[in-house]
Amino acid sequence: MLIEFGKVFVFLLIAIVFVIIALIAAKLIRPARPTHEKMLTYECGENPIGTPWVKFNIRFYVVALIFLIFDVEVVLLIPWALVYKGFGLGGFLVGAIFLFMLGLGMAYEWRKGDLEWVKPKVILPTLKNVQIDIKEDEAA
Repeated sequence: MLIEFGKVFVFLLIAIVFVIIALIAAKLIRPARPTHEKMLTYECGENPIGTPWVKFNIRFYVVALIFLIFDVEVVLLIPWALVYKGFGLGGFLVGAIFLFMLGLGMAYEWRKGDLEWVKPKVILPTLKNVQIDIKEDEAA
């Protein structure tokens, strides 16, 4: 068994050496003529304006995390869908409970508003936007 692991180790060692030699050869062969244009950050043909340290809206990350969570859960459903008949009613119920919990999570995120790209602005109550209805008999 040690001989088999030795083959894997030699293969990995040769791969690492090959990559290092390729990187060194590329550094020696390529021309090094940096210009101002080459040193700029590439923005799909757009000229970069301002600092590259821009604060992104947290909504981008929340949407990405929600996508990853639900994507992984859906990928877990594929093997279950292929073999659940072999497990009978118990296998079906496990999958049904999983789907129900997935639906609850989706409903929670939807209700919370994290799936909306543009959230409505919260209007805090002030005296200007609160309408006061005073009846005539109460005013007297």
